[in-house]
Amino acid sequence: MPTYDIGLEHVSLAFATKTIFTDVTQGVFEGDRIGIVGRNGDGKSTLLHLFRGTQEPDSGRVTKRGGLTFGMLDQRDPLDDAATIREAALEGRADYEWAADTRSREIVEALLGGMDLNAKVGSLSGGQRRRADLARLLLHDWDILALDEPTNHLDVVTIHWLAEHLKNRWSRGQGALLLVTHDRWFLDEVCESMWEVHDGVIEPFEGGYSAYMLQRVERDRQADVRETKRRNLARKELAWLSRGARARSTKQKFHVKAARELIADVPPVRNSIELRQMATSRLGKQVVDLIDVTQIFEKRRGDAADVADIADIADIADIADIADDAAIDDANAAAAANAPSNVDVVRPMYAEPQVHGSLEVAVTDMDDPRLVDAGVPEAVAAAAAAARAEAAMSDDERETRRRNKGGETIGGGIDDAAQATSAARRVVVSGREILDDVTWLIGPGDRFGIVGANGAGKSTLLKLIDGTLTPTAGRVNIGKTVKFAVLSQRLDELEKLGNYKIKEVLSRYKPSYIVDGKEVTPGQLMERLGFESAQLMTPIRDLSGGQKRRMQLLLILLDEPNVLIMDEPGNDLDTDMLAVMEDLLDTWPGTLIVVSHDRYLLERVTDQQFALIGGKIRHLPGGVQDYLDMVEDLRNGKPLPVDEPAYGRKKGGRGGATQEFGAFGAAGAAGATAGNGSDGGADGSGALATSASASSANGDDGESKLTGKAFHDASKRVAAIERKLAKFEEQQADLEEQMAAHDPSDYEGLNALNAQLKAVTDESDALTAEWMELSEQLGR
Repeated sequence: MPTYDIGLEHVSLAFATKTIFTDVTQGVFEGDRIGIVGRNGDGKSTLLHLFRGTQEPDSGRVTKRGGLTFGMLDQRDPLDDAATIREAALEGRADYEWAADTRSREIVEALLGGMDLNAKVGSLSGGQRRRADLARLLLHDWDILALDEPTNHLDVVTIHWLAEHLKNRWSRGQGALLLVTHDRWFLDEVCESMWEVHDGVIEPFEGGYSAYMLQRVERDRQADVRETKRRNLARKELAWLSRGARARSTKQKFHVKAARELIADVPPVRNSIELRQMATSRLGKQVVDLIDVTQIFEKRRGDAADVADIADIADIADIADIADDAAIDDANAAAAANAPSNVDVVRPMYAEPQVHGSLEVAVTDMDDPRLVDAGVPEAVAAAAAAARAEAAMSDDERETRRRNKGGETIGGGIDDAAQATSAARRVVVSGREILDDVTWLIGPGDRFGIVGANGAGKSTLLKLIDGTLTPTAGRVNIGKTVKFAVLSQRLDELEKLGNYKIKEVLSRYKPSYIVDGKEVTPGQLMERLGFESAQLMTPIRDLSGGQKRRMQLLLILLDEPNVLIMDEPGNDLDTDMLAVMEDLLDTWPGTLIVVSHDRYLLERVTDQQFALIGGKIRHLPGGVQDYLDMVEDLRNGKPLPVDEPAYGRKKGGRGGATQEFGAFGAAGAAGATAGNGSDGGADGSGALATSASASSANGDDGESKLTGKAFHDASKRVAAIERKLAKFEEQQADLEEQMAAHDPSDYEGLNALNAQLKAVTDESDALTAEWMELSEQLGR
């Protein structure tokens, strides 16, 4: 038996209703970077607690090298509510101690940036507590570091930082990492081996998540497993992995040729053209248009009561973040005046660019929704009084009104000059601009993903899209046939059904549905989402967090919406259930808007990604990496790219709005439709971003040198080159394999193969040079 630094020897463990491990022997060596996956409840967290010593096995033993230090991030933090962040996270370190050390300062700035070190732990949000606990752990030197869901509550930028930190924390061959997470990109980026916990055993695999998927499919194929449904989902996910940019990267962690053989008969994950046609037939040409939208939240510093009232009235998820931003701004100004030895608010590693401004709004009544949703205290008070006098309009009434009017327009008010002169009063709204004069068109069948920092305003954007929030300026046009469904981060809808059994809830819906061309019952859909038929009699309140999340998605799909908005849909789901959800969404014929910090999930289920940054919605042709590149440029002092019109300005179309396409606008994306009516695509869909007016000065760096048709043609050529380069990579690998296996005495044959390899390499080099030149002209 090998001598592990820490390990399990013939360990068995069972709880009242479930066996977790059966005679398991497994362990960790110095230098290991291990990702741990498995279904919820199969024992991933329990495994970490066994190593930590906080869980005793029923039989067997846990061995540990003498003097070894083991640090663990638990899903429940041990922080004292009465302690300050300085005491709990920094554990009494003087400011000069952590600030003088490069690694410590980076950890503190990345995780505690913008937080008041004198704030009590009990006053922090769940995400802030998570950051504080993670900072506390990383500030220590550990031989083995175990992290249980470390990416929860972190935004994309911080997740990327954490991945880089863990990769560089130890020298090669030193330290060890155990990582439990549902973030598949994170697993692929950080881990060098995988453990799958299932059916009482721990099964090891070499490589990261992509390599694990390849080996798992091969294992299932050779064993001819009976879990056909699970196997097919795994093969479908592998197909997406091997066909995507991840598999073509220079850092690939599994053999592409072997993967292609395994998934040769697997079709593409979805037929985008067919889904778009089906969505158009259900939705018509208009879905949601944001026209010249500006959203301001008025900042009244030092008045917590006002903030609470605003949150109650508007139900805005971002309002607390925005209030925190105001407090941070004030505290930062104060901290700047203090001596370096007395840091109260940590300067963040990266400061999200923010736009602040003022806007004059003409209103007849102070309870005007534009003022209420902007957080104007007087308007909030007036709306509260009106709400007490008259019950709010129901969802059914809102739906009926929209159909009767042939659609719905949110906002607009009395902005034109003729009406404004008759308004009773004008109110100036000042504060942070979440959206700054943005035009964005969402068409039938569009599948858009949205990323942004915590507090950037992503939840606010979703509420503007579904009409919950009224823009301070501009308007939101919602199509007549639109039926929204929102998968929120909260489970309020299920709480109302807590006393009902699953069977009783499902009986309220239609007896059958058509999914992927086949007729299925609600019960079959439930089983597809990982439930068992025996659970039909289980009350909703007794479901676990992950099960409630899946039930929430099931009930939404049974309502048959045609526009689905998902806010962090991956919360509480394991990797297998994420694959199931993605499989369901692949055949869903409607418009999909997803907000997520899980870049794997976002790029898997959406066709195009956008970033909410600096008050603008910016298109990301290269996926989430484009957003990270923008952030890196900002950290290095470079401005955001200027969204100058690349296709000119087009008047007309729906609403007669001016449309502007920027270098990061949707016009340059493959499959995007530009404009409306005669100027745009057949279905009038598209995605536009107006010119930037962020508070920081913008320069020319990163700006596209091409406009109009030249930009469009160059974008198409770049995409074609990338496809050819992928084929050349395969040809080169194949020729190299042939040369390695060839008879070394056959000089003529080797020369012929070498000549082929040189020809392929030369052509690949020429295309690479062309790709670099075009990319520079496109401003990428």
